Amino acid sequence: MTDVSLGMPQLPAADYPAEVRARLEADAKDIIARYPDSRSALLPLLHLTQSVDGYVTRTGIRFCAEQLELTTAEVTAVATFYSMYRRKPSGDYQVGVCTNTLCAVMGGDAIFDELKEHLGVGNNETTPDGKVTLEHIECNAACDFAPVVMVNWEFFDNQTPASAKRLVDDLIAGREVRPTRGAPLCTYKETARILAGFPDQRPGAVEATGGAGPASLAGLRLSRGEALSGADSGQPVRRSSVPQQGETPAASSGAPGHPSPAEHASSHDAPQETAVSDPANPAGPESEEGK
Repeated sequence: MTDVSLGMPQLPAADYPAEVRARLEADAKDIIARYPDSRSALLPLLHLTQSVDGYVTRTGIRFCAEQLELTTAEVTAVATFYSMYRRKPSGDYQVGVCTNTLCAVMGGDAIFDELKEHLGVGNNETTPDGKVTLEHIECNAACDFAPVVMVNWEFFDNQTPASAKRLVDDLIAGREVRPTRGAPLCTYKETARILAGFPDQRPGAVEATGGAGPASLAGLRLSRGEALSGADSGQPVRRSSVPQQGETPAASSGAPGHPSPAEHASSHDAPQETAVSDPANPAGPESEEGK
């Protein structure tokens, strides 16, 4: 017989060694206690088993089913639905190249093609040394940093074919690699444990942030009526055209220091005093005093 969901022969699932199972059971108890319905713990439990096996194994599926009183079919249905769960052994570093629309036209397709040739592997394949698994990925909501490469879900922004090849060479050679933003890089198994919901206690991880960079905030600044002094300066150089508290409407019509909407850095996006569809209810920007 064949387990069609995993594409593997349906053999009895081996159990974890006693010490590993004891640790997994303690961690699973911790995870399950976070939820009012134990079934809700399935996703983090699958990450937990990946932190041991590196992918979703039959042993891991059976473990999750036992802990949550589910059938193995129910667990398998979830594990095979999400791409973040691996179904076969893979590398220490999952190198994902975004090939969605914006990243693709900005060079993502070229990066992916050159990495396939450079590493000698295809999509979802792993280098012989077990270090790198290459895959193309869908949008990771970092379009303003396109083209983006992710390694174990950490961002490497504004990549080129040359920089991406240096990146994978450094990973294979064991050299230190720093993501563009966010926490320090760790192996896929270590990442899986963090995704299961356990704190990342590594030096530098607690202080790390994945906050938005200047490119992400440019639109917000423009919506506030702030002109950008440079592509990445992020410094406002003039105030909004919308009257602020204590100002008269006349001050926003072009008086010194208060540019009119036509002078706004993006006049069609300039903040207005009220929504066009609801002139009876003005709703200007929130004042500092009202925060």
